[in-house]
Amino acid sequence: MTMLWKSLLHLFVLISVEEENPEFWRSSAQNTLRSALSRKLNSNVAKNIVLFLGDGMGVTTITAARILKGQLQNRSGEETVMNMDTFPFVGLAKVYTVDFQIPDSAATATAYLCGVKTNLNTVGVSAAARNGVCRSQKGNEVTSILKWAKDAGKSVGIVTTTRVQHATPAASYAHSASRTWYSDADLPTSAVTGGCMDIASQLLRNTDIDVIIGGGRKYMTPKGFPDPEYPTDLKAQGQRKDNRNLINEWLSMKEGKVARYVWNKTDFDAVDPEKTDYLMALFEPGDLRFDVERDPSMDPSISETTEKAIRILKKNPKGFFLLVEGGRIDQGHHDSRASMALHEAVALDDAVARGLELTNEEETLTIVTADHSHAFTFNGYPFRGNSILGKSPIFAMDLLPYTTLMYGNGPGHKITNNKRPDIRNVDTTDKDYVQQAAVPLDSETHGGEDVALFARGPMAHLFQGVYEQNYIAHAMAFAACVGTNQEHCAATAEPDKTPFTSIDPGSSAPNTPFGAMTTVMLSITMSVLLH
Repeated sequence: MTMLWKSLLHLFVLISVEEENPEFWRSSAQNTLRSALSRKLNSNVAKNIVLFLGDGMGVTTITAARILKGQLQNRSGEETVMNMDTFPFVGLAKVYTVDFQIPDSAATATAYLCGVKTNLNTVGVSAAARNGVCRSQKGNEVTSILKWAKDAGKSVGIVTTTRVQHATPAASYAHSASRTWYSDADLPTSAVTGGCMDIASQLLRNTDIDVIIGGGRKYMTPKGFPDPEYPTDLKAQGQRKDNRNLINEWLSMKEGKVARYVWNKTDFDAVDPEKTDYLMALFEPGDLRFDVERDPSMDPSISETTEKAIRILKKNPKGFFLLVEGGRIDQGHHDSRASMALHEAVALDDAVARGLELTNEEETLTIVTADHSHAFTFNGYPFRGNSILGKSPIFAMDLLPYTTLMYGNGPGHKITNNKRPDIRNVDTTDKDYVQQAAVPLDSETHGGEDVALFARGPMAHLFQGVYEQNYIAHAMAFAACVGTNQEHCAATAEPDKTPFTSIDPGSSAPNTPFGAMTTVMLSITMSVLLH
């Protein structure tokens, strides 16, 4: 038995003794009750919004990541409190698309960023657009809260562990009938003749984004252009057919401003947020490396990129909007490598903590949610403290063990002579272990159940309950007084009147509290918003 498991066993014994006393649970519950009773609604205007998006981070993933986080700290794990767990308001979002029961990241991102549900595989367009049909997107474009925030004078940014042209970040700035039109080399002939623009080009053209951090260098440079980090790797070379270097174009567009482009951690660390107006940091030709495989000397963590983004954006006195995506949670699940997915979720939760440290809850609305879940299950009857990546102590009817984390489908389906693999001598905690699956597929699929949303800060109480996923964008906009529904955002109000009596539609709303708003008025406003 390893020293780790000996210490965990000792810890479990101590926990068992304490938890056998009913007063332990009564006291714990009373503390939670007192906390709930003392909770006060924050009805300030949200100067800032930070949206943490765990791609594929369904409730099962959150639970398993919570246990893993505790076990990485030599604890039993189940009782661990994630940073997102401390958020006082929790809701559930329904994730179906207009055309499918189970969604993808493009349609869901369009919902929670643009406030409109749409069709599978499309970004920044309504459901009137058809997947892959260029001509159908014309006139059906929808804008996102990132643009609404920018139009209101705020600074805006995107941070992702995928390529910056990927579905989630793309929905914040692009309009495309296909999420896969990353560069012009990905456009079919019909899209070229139809005048549709690739997503990478739209990154420069559509919205003036202050901070862009992620991967995706190869979609920004001419075909055959050598990658600075992997100069001999043909797959890492530039892909653009139009011979444009979008990185150089981006820099030239920022003339007169302090704009920095970096592709490695040394240069990234040298960027002074106080002296930087714009930052584009692209650390890989495509998606970033999984956190457990990341070279800390070359690529920063998602916590580090989140911190840099916030420090640059928060200089704006009007505030900021920042999207932070833990995008490789999803990719770990697609590979049925639960260890990879869960470590990515833990890394995202660490970034949440960093974000909270750098912002003020009185003026910053912070949200943690997912776009969709996966066909991922937590099953069997493992003992307390059992490795979340381990095996159930009870064998199956075929007299073989199974892991407590499994998939409904995926590459882990392996049947030989009508038998499952015998994993008794297999290290299922290894980062590359592929969990078993019930149905054979090359890539595991998404799940369709509701996803959790955690909120804290101004107007966080708007995110309680069960709602359509597209409601999220509208509630964020309402909280920050951007986009439509700004009748509650009066700059001033006479002492004997609510803010509704002094509306000036032509004025912009400063960061003034509207806590005096009565419950009745809030209900009326929300009724207008939702209908």
